[in-house]
Amino acid sequence: MSDYMFMLESHLSADQTRLVSEVQAAAAHANMNVFITGGAMRDMLGGFPILEIDFTVEGNAVKLAQTIAKKAGGKVLWSDDNRKLAELAFPGGARATVGMARQEKYPKPGAKPVVRPATIHEDLRGRDFTINSIALSLNPASRGLLLDPNNGVGDLERKELRAVSNYTLYDDPIRLLRLLRLKVRLSFNIDERTKMQYDNAREAQLETRIPQHDLLEELRHTANEPNCADVVRVLQEEKLLQLYSPALEGAKLNTAGLQKLQKARQTVPFGVDIHLEPLGVFLYFFAEKLTAKERADLIKGIGLTRRDVDQWQKLEARSKKLEKDLKSAKLQKPSLVYQALTKAPGDQILFLLAHSSERLVHDRIKNYLQKYLPAAQEITERDVVAAGAKPGTPKFQKVREELILTRLDARPKKVPPPEPTPAAATAPAMARK
Repeated sequence: MSDYMFMLESHLSADQTRLVSEVQAAAAHANMNVFITGGAMRDMLGGFPILEIDFTVEGNAVKLAQTIAKKAGGKVLWSDDNRKLAELAFPGGARATVGMARQEKYPKPGAKPVVRPATIHEDLRGRDFTINSIALSLNPASRGLLLDPNNGVGDLERKELRAVSNYTLYDDPIRLLRLLRLKVRLSFNIDERTKMQYDNAREAQLETRIPQHDLLEELRHTANEPNCADVVRVLQEEKLLQLYSPALEGAKLNTAGLQKLQKARQTVPFGVDIHLEPLGVFLYFFAEKLTAKERADLIKGIGLTRRDVDQWQKLEARSKKLEKDLKSAKLQKPSLVYQALTKAPGDQILFLLAHSSERLVHDRIKNYLQKYLPAAQEITERDVVAAGAKPGTPKFQKVREELILTRLDARPKKVPPPEPTPAAATAPAMARK
């Protein structure tokens, strides 16, 4: 095993590891070359948690994504027929994008790119930032081989964001917002030439050419950031929030609410699936101080779907039952709190943690996130097998749940005080002499 494969496996959750195996097997069966690329490589090499795994294949990526979703029990969230790109979600919370190795040519800034299939090397040379243009081969003949044509590894070591070309921000202006989001998340500096390119692009007002669907997709990424409030603050300072709504400035921006949401997000243990779809709860605080007309303009301006709007505007009403349940005197045992919250949608959990005024609700959610969920993760497959259940059977999950509930309600063992040593026993007597 190469050092890079060992590093990758040490950064992946159990569900992500299974996903990588599924993709490798599906690509091998389809006789396609497959690589881990983009943000997954950046986060792995930079020592950050891998939020989503990016796969690039030399071949029909959308068809491969559909095959993977079917075999692994996942679903295709969306696909881009022009770029041949699909995003997948799997049980356990693992997420992935599967994209075709491609070259993109932009007729003008912000225009729909002309896409053609390419090799992995051509694909990496045409990406946005050097730290996103690193690949790791998963192919049998070159498994573990690192590809880095733009010296992205060097920029990771220098903690620097550098555009791949002199036209990176001009070709696709949504990269202006992406650059700032990455700067906040990674705490990296922007290199001098890239900063000059950014300033020139802003002077030419290229941000006004960002397509509606790109703005919405970038807002989804911002909603999924652990530091979402900090990203919004930087966008406000750069006067880019007006792309979403001219009203989002000054007192109309709910900075305090976004900070509470950010704090709530950061209490969720990494790698634990709380069934979170973050856009709705993010929009609740993001647009909380806007008028009804301003909210309607925001919805129309970025093309929010009916489902997006429902998750946002019905969130408070949907969360009331969960809040009532968590206030109940019946939830005296940790297992009962665990059962109540493990079935709840993640957006409701975060909403109550950031918005509820009930101290008991806060305490029970914090205990669930910081104590009960980590304790549940300690129940391994080996423990369940030892209890008489085989992996993949209906009984397996039931037995695992029983073991978790028993673990949560078990009283901690009292550790007896250590026996005093002879030296310790004679010390007082010597002191009295």
